[in-house]
Amino acid sequence: MKAHDYNEMLKDELKNPKFRKEYEALKEEFEVSRQVIELRLRKGLTQKDLAEKVHTTQSSIARLESGSYRNLSLSYLRRIGSALGAEPHVKFEKLRTAH
Repeated sequence: MKAHDYNEMLKDELKNPKFRKEYEALKEEFEVSRQVIELRLRKGLTQKDLAEKVHTTQSSIARLESGSYRNLSLSYLRRIGSALGAEPHVKFEKLRTAH
């Protein structure tokens, strides 16, 4: 799927309040997934190629890219980033309150 097609599909889906709420709750996971997919494709790598570079399995890469990978470690993200010529950045932001 082309990034343009994905962005258009996401834009349409975000019009649904229920979808938007769920998406917002998982926004960071989806963003990491999107970035990994984009970087991998730019490098012309398959999931299997990336898995070999990172010394993991293709199914592990698929879980990461699906957004369903839980408890990601920073060291794992660094290995992914290194294989893709990038590095992860983590930051803390003040929580938004309803007050």
